[in-house]
Formats: sequence, structure tokens, C-alpha cells
Amino acid sequence: MAIGNSVDIVGNITRDPELRFTPGGMAVAQFGLAVNRRRQDRTTNEWKEETSFFDVVAYGSLAENISESLSRGSRVLVQGRLEQRSWETQDGDRRSKIEVVADEIGPSLRWATAEVTKNERRGDGGNTPGGAGPSSGGSFSRPGTNQPPAYDYDEEPF
Repeated sequence: MAIGNSVDIVGNITRDPELRFTPGGMAVAQFGLAVNRRRQDRTTNEWKEETSFFDVVAYGSLAENISESLSRGSRVLVQGRLEQRSWETQDGDRRSKIEVVADEIGPSLRWATAEVTKNERRGDGGNTPGGAGPSSGGSFSRPGTNQPPAYDYDEEPF
């Protein structure tokens, strides 16, 4: 049985989503996610809080919709996959990080309500430069084999 690279996490957004565009016009949104766990220490019977932090990145119309809809503190469900990215700093040091590349994101309705507005579909999938806006929804496909656009490895990640 093969196990795929899939992750589902629920947490709170730690910083407002940052929307950027690649040189080719693809929207890219990135934000931080804090996942809190509460567990009981069996030896002391005390409850302990643990928090893990993740960087989440999304592309295309999903990225644009995230930047318009979500903000710091929002509780969301993220479905995606883990990807490692490497780059070299200006000092010549190699760095790498693991990110969650989101395929789907939705609000958690455990302690909140949400109003969903369906966006109009566009033929280009909302991937044009400056295409952010309520009409930029719809589906999109990444170039190649469902891979994110290439990064400029001379820069640190945003």
C-alpha cells in the first residue's frame, strides 16, 4: 500500500495572508498557521498546551480568494501536501524549509459562522496579473505536472 504526501490541518492564521504575483502573473499567497493541541500529562494529571507553527502557500485563484477572505486569527482547515524548498542566502549559506502547499482551504465553523459567496468562473482561471477581485474565482491548473511555479533562489522566502 502506497502512502501519499497529504496533510490536513486545522489551526489559526498567525499573520495576514500576503499576496504576491510571480513574473508570469501567477498569484501566490502565504500565511502562517498555528495548530494548538491540549493533552494531559499522565504523571502529573496536568493539562499541557502545545503549539506547532506551519507556513502555508497557495497558488492561483485560491491564493487570491484567501487574500480577500482570511485574516490573522481566522480558524481554517487546510488540505494540501508538504514540500521542501531550498535556497542560498546572499552570504552563500544554504537554507531550506518545509511548507504546506494548499489545495483547499475553508473556514472552521466550530466556533464561528461564515458566509460563502461563489465567484464567477473565468476562462483563464483567475491567473492573470492583477486579476484579484471578486470575479477572479474558478478553477485553475498549474503549469507542468501540478507543480508550483519556480522560485528565485537568490531571494529568501517571503
